[in-house]
Amino acid sequence: MKPDVPYIVHEGALAREERNIKRLFIALVVCIIMLFASNAVWLFCWTQYDYSSEQTVTVDGKQGTATYIGNDGVIYGQDKSDHEETQGQEER
Repeated sequence: MKPDVPYIVHEGALAREERNIKRLFIALVVCIIMLFASNAVWLFCWTQYDYSSEQTVTVDGKQGTATYIGNDGVIYGQDKSDHEETQGQEER
């Protein structure tokens, strides 16, 4: 047995659903626009770096390791000049 719902109550519920759907659609459109805007800003900032210049890097390797992140990737190195144990191995 179905309960009878007055027509005016049904119309009110439909109107409320339509408003909610419209608000959700507007929120979806705003989110998509903000996603594209944030990606555009990120790409603009990323392209401001100058990757074509030559650069000389001097690393103080007294701790034994030297790591430099440059245009060619990450460069790992070992400074053997300041370590007694590595100098002893080189002399043998």
